[in-house]
Amino acid sequence: MKLDTKDFEAKMQKCIAVLKNGLVTVRAGKANPDVLSRVNVDYYGSPTPISQMAAIQTPDARTLVIQPWDASTLKNIEKAILASDIGLVPQNDGKVLRIAFPQPTEERRKELAKQVAKMCEEGKVAIRNIRREANDKTKDMKKNGDMTEDEVKASDKSVQDLTDRFIKEVDAVGAEKTKEIMSI
Repeated sequence: MKLDTKDFEAKMQKCIAVLKNGLVTVRAGKANPDVLSRVNVDYYGSPTPISQMAAIQTPDARTLVIQPWDASTLKNIEKAILASDIGLVPQNDGKVLRIAFPQPTEERRKELAKQVAKMCEEGKVAIRNIRREANDKTKDMKKNGDMTEDEVKASDKSVQDLTDRFIKEVDAVGAEKTKEIMSI
């Protein structure tokens, strides 16, 4: 009986999805509405994402325009953006908020590239933990007599192949984001 790797593959795919979602919030100098995805505004007592309270548009490559559907929430949205850790300052003209994305300096781009590398390493660690979990399961199955030595080796190899495939995917996603950051 060979180990079923579908569950472990699904967990590894989830790690990739979490990594991609995290990398979206790393701003590379281009206006991207996703940088606001983790900013919540106190709206009638409950934290609400900005995307559910306003239209977010990118009129050009370096500007975001946030137009709230309820004009009375403009100040609250502005406060939430200022209080967040995204490092952007909105300009309030009474009707909309404009956020200008400055061209990052060389030093800032290197800092962002390090941040991307760190996030990718965390993704790899998560994938390796899933591999360890799968290998532990095969050891338990062998101990219980559910697997022969050859089946353990085959299962370990298939789990390692799966791990290698997802580690390569993490590297590819990280390289793509780093390239985006470092391009001027």
